[in-house]
Amino acid sequence: EPTGAEDVVVDGVLGTGTSGAPRGAVLDAIRRIMALKADGAAIASLDIPSGVDATTGDALHAVTADLTITFGTMKRGLLAARARCGHIAVVDIGLGAHATGGDGAPELVDHAWVRERIPAIAADAHKGARRRIAIMGGAPGMAGAAILAARAALKSGVGMARAIVDPASLGAVQSSVHAALAHAWPEDDDAVRDSICDWAHALVIGPGLGRGSASRGRVERVLSLWRGPVVLDADVLTAFTGDAGALAALLDGRKALITPHVVEFARLADTSADAVLADRFEIGRALATKLGCVVLLKGTPTVLHAPDGASVVVATGTPVLATGGSGDLLAGIAGTLVAQMDDPLDAAACAAWVHGRASELASAGLDGAARRDRSRRSATDTGSPIRGITLDDVVSALARVWSMPVAPRRPPVLAELPAVGDRPSDQS
Repeated sequence: EPTGAEDVVVDGVLGTGTSGAPRGAVLDAIRRIMALKADGAAIASLDIPSGVDATTGDALHAVTADLTITFGTMKRGLLAARARCGHIAVVDIGLGAHATGGDGAPELVDHAWVRERIPAIAADAHKGARRRIAIMGGAPGMAGAAILAARAALKSGVGMARAIVDPASLGAVQSSVHAALAHAWPEDDDAVRDSICDWAHALVIGPGLGRGSASRGRVERVLSLWRGPVVLDADVLTAFTGDAGALAALLDGRKALITPHVVEFARLADTSADAVLADRFEIGRALATKLGCVVLLKGTPTVLHAPDGASVVVATGTPVLATGGSGDLLAGIAGTLVAQMDDPLDAAACAAWVHGRASELASAGLDGAARRDRSRRSATDTGSPIRGITLDDVVSALARVWSMPVAPRRPPVLAELPAVGDRPSDQS
């Protein structure tokens, strides 16, 4: 019988086969565990925190763990309910790595996966060999979006970046990103050829582009002339609300990537945000096929689908990225990798992993005094700090991500994910 003085509580009340909201004695047990947590006990959950649905992540009344030890494979519900899980460790129970199962489930991208695919930069490389990307956006009042994308691209190893922005935004770009070129929006076909077609290896359209018919017309002009790889984000996706067929015709089978968040995806696919969230792991498949491009659905977790049916999941990231401009950073990273890599799905997945990992490092990159203060937090405080961390910190952390060695495996651990964020609002 618990005394209330326990330092560690092992939660094994419910497992992966349960569904629906806990009730009766089970709900009472969950509440008792959470009361012990509130008194300072550390909670270790077995397979999944009790009350979390292993498939959907729904958690009306659930344990919030400090550590979740899950068996055999990563459950989808763990990825969708990260704030409930604390640090997640997947341990082998004799089945081996789930990726070898051949059941068509999305593969979870990790550091080793990324390192195997990122191309090396040769010792004798020049800026052209590192490729050139154009970033089109930066409407009046939104120069910051193009600036963030250009900074992320340069931090990700591109040889040259050109921000193509409204004339009113040129000064802001050139004063903020000294290493980037700047060019006004092209207003005729010759200007498109000069600023993009005859110069770039890949094109990013969207960061701060603005909305309305003028923006869509500008996108249609550029994509009809530029036939190379493209990354589409933000306002350009909204410009094609309910008209995915027209966008598919413009893309016309080229190497392409779109990076919508849930609401942008819903607008483009002519559905609801709730429907997207309810089917996060599969809903991108049909849109990828219709558009003939890779679809990167941002969120917790990020899920990617290719037109050929291949799919992967990226679970790095913290709520540091839940702020305006984080998608522009991702677009800059993705644009660089799409220019440098042959497979757009690999490029997109690597970009998403690096983007998320940089946010984790930014959250953890505290000075000594802050580290000491964090060590004194109570056991009920989970995750990394969020307040006080900005996208500038994430950009700075990119250099560390690119140079990080891959940590060796620690059998029987197959995969690990750090705790992220603050406690969920419902503490049962």
